[in-house]
Amino acid sequence: MGEIHSEVTWEKEEEEEKEEAQAQVEIWKYIFGFVELSVVKCAIELGIAEAIEKHKKPMSLLELSSTLKCDSTYLNRIMRFLTHRKIFKTMNTNHDDYPSYVQTPLSRRLIRNGEHSMAAILLLESSPVMVAPWLSLSDRVLVNGNPSFEKVHGEDLWRYAASNLDHSNLINDAMACDAKVVVPAIVEGCSEVFDGVGSLVDVGGGNGTTMNILAKAFPRIRGINFDLPHVIDMAPKYDGVEHVAGDMFTSVPKADAAIIKWVLHDWGDEECIQILKNCREAFPKENGKVIIVEAVIEEGEEGKHKYKDVGLMLDMVMMAHTNIGKERTLKEWEYVIKMAGFKAFIVKSINAVQSWVLHDWGDEECIQILKNCREAIPKENGKVIIVEAVIEEGEEGKHKYKDVGLMLDMVMMAYTNIGKERTLKEWKYVIKMAGFKAFIVKSINAVQSVIVASC
Repeated sequence: MGEIHSEVTWEKEEEEEKEEAQAQVEIWKYIFGFVELSVVKCAIELGIAEAIEKHKKPMSLLELSSTLKCDSTYLNRIMRFLTHRKIFKTMNTNHDDYPSYVQTPLSRRLIRNGEHSMAAILLLESSPVMVAPWLSLSDRVLVNGNPSFEKVHGEDLWRYAASNLDHSNLINDAMACDAKVVVPAIVEGCSEVFDGVGSLVDVGGGNGTTMNILAKAFPRIRGINFDLPHVIDMAPKYDGVEHVAGDMFTSVPKADAAIIKWVLHDWGDEECIQILKNCREAFPKENGKVIIVEAVIEEGEEGKHKYKDVGLMLDMVMMAHTNIGKERTLKEWEYVIKMAGFKAFIVKSINAVQSWVLHDWGDEECIQILKNCREAIPKENGKVIIVEAVIEEGEEGKHKYKDVGLMLDMVMMAYTNIGKERTLKEWKYVIKMAGFKAFIVKSINAVQSVIVASC
């Protein structure tokens, strides 16, 4: 029995050590979690994906930097991060010492007008207006706390959008972007929900993209795009689609059915029930239906839906950006739908640390700092111990902190004038130019490595 107990204890300690080691890596991803969003936003704003797509063959760093009018040194670091994240791929060519870049299915989603583009949504969520409320999220969670968006901007999201046309357009572009991805998935995956529907109203339909796609897929359907007046005023004309301005909390245009996509999650249960009641009153009593396109959050930790992680993120978005909105579980949807007077509903899934100094500076400054160190230590056996990240070269680097190191490089680009994280070759150059004869690099259980430079 003693041997069994000892073995179990040893296994438990080994597991705890693994968890502790993993935690030491994972925490950095949260500390620098903003890096991914910022770098991908940068890629969209620069038009990197468009340039590579237009090039129609692998594009070298020099070609890309020339086309985009970018500094090749900074662009190389951006692309190093993006290729490590597998947003773009690299190919070895004979153009220069740097790899060439090609598209991936993920990078094509960064093309502003691409078929499956998600660029508009990312630009909305990374806008200063939408980022600022996240910094007040904890205040929202407190008892009697204030809505984050309202605390920062003085009014809720919808009033803000009504009086700020540029932000309203960002929202509408993002919703149109989502519609181009989600609505074809609805048509392909459950077109039967539109059987028997002669007229369809899109409640909160934005600029009409959803209804335009549905009108083309089902020409027999008379489409009505319904939204607030300031939104409808900016909506383009579409064949088979009538734009109607109004307030969904007051009434909904009469139709055989309604579709509501990414609207109800913006509101609390009472508001959702009122919207759905107004929809029900606009339908024929016999066979009216409402088609709700929303996330359904799986309960329990073991949910296997591939979009569960995104659904939980969306729930946090609702907390930060709306006063009372949320993503709902199946039980919560059942409550809202039945309280609105609908007798039945079905759900269908669609495929839809230590002190760091040298990394703050450019090579010349680092060389000067190290020269000053060399002058302060004995000439015979003096050494300087540098604790810094060493970036692995190539896509297949196996250092468990490589991901964090590349994030740190993006932090240096954003926060310093000339700082950067360095590869082994770059450290070799700096150290030798500072007059040190030799150096060794030792990995430690941290994002940094220990570099010992000897006189």
